Amino acid sequence: MNSKKEQRKIIHIDMDAFFASVEQRDHPEWRGKPLAVGHDVSRGVVATASYEARAYGIHSAMSIQMAKRLCPDLIIAPGRHEIYQEVSAEIHRIFHDYTDQIEPISLDEAFLDVTRNKKNIELAVDIAREIKQRIKDELHLTASAGISYNKFLAKIASDYRKPDGLFVIHPERALDFICTLPIEDFWGVGSKTAERMHHMGIYTGEQLRSVPLNHLLEVFGKAGRTFYDFARGIDERPVVAERVRKSVGCERTFMQDISLRSSVIIELYHVTIELLERLQATDFKGRTLTLKVRYADFTTVTRSITQAKVLRTKDDILPLAKKLMSRIDYGANHSIRLIGLSVVNPHAGESREKEHWLQLDLDF
Repeated sequence: MNSKKEQRKIIHIDMDAFFASVEQRDHPEWRGKPLAVGHDVSRGVVATASYEARAYGIHSAMSIQMAKRLCPDLIIAPGRHEIYQEVSAEIHRIFHDYTDQIEPISLDEAFLDVTRNKKNIELAVDIAREIKQRIKDELHLTASAGISYNKFLAKIASDYRKPDGLFVIHPERALDFICTLPIEDFWGVGSKTAERMHHMGIYTGEQLRSVPLNHLLEVFGKAGRTFYDFARGIDERPVVAERVRKSVGCERTFMQDISLRSSVIIELYHVTIELLERLQATDFKGRTLTLKVRYADFTTVTRSITQAKVLRTKDDILPLAKKLMSRIDYGANHSIRLIGLSVVNPHAGESREKEHWLQLDLDF
């Protein structure tokens, strides 16, 4: 590792069970009890589970019905996203007391580059400890923090001692740490990618490091280079304070699966109207429309089409949505659970292509 990378000081802050923790903070009678945030309906899913609920095996994206079977006494709290956004803004105000180099990943996590910080604190771990304490004192919530010389390792470090964790991966110990790291813990390795790596005999960072770059590129495409670098503790991506919005979308999960063409077209219309409202609210401009369909068996397919003009109106979007839906196979034996639409700007952030953070599951 070169000196430039060793000089960087990156912190990853991850709030602990954020939505659930806010609910327990605001409802003292729920503290210490198993709680899930979500809508208690037949098709509802868990957005976040408290650590007490996680002890029962409940986790995000699990159906509410399954969660209730695992824990009959589970408290179901409907989400209050406006409140979560307000709390997130308060957290970021704390961050800005130390640095303006902040890259939000979601409402409850962010990267901070504190190499040059406003308080001239020498050690990043001292900054992370101070931020954690302020979040606890001022907002009555806990956060976990990971510290290292790049984003990949800082992210892993923040997950290492949750909840209320603090962990440093020092440059001199990074390679040894990566050697023993299960491949599933590599950021960007989802279940399918992990399965493919297992077939290749790759279970740890050390085994990944032994695979030639050409072979990784052959199997995983461009992501192969990322895996090759991560195995060597290399991650050149900067903390990007301003992120370019690349898409705007929305989706609907139905109370009952649908299969009739008339029902599908009606729902497609409703999703289109909601998408238009979001496009207008964000003043987003894109030329590519993507349709997402999830079947009753949770299989998901997508179809996309790109136009020469910006998609602005119902007349721009609805005919394209219908055209994409005509390419989808559905019927009585293949009913639809969810429909989503998004407008994408394929050129947004092209100049920063190398900085793009991989999605959570780089499955092929």
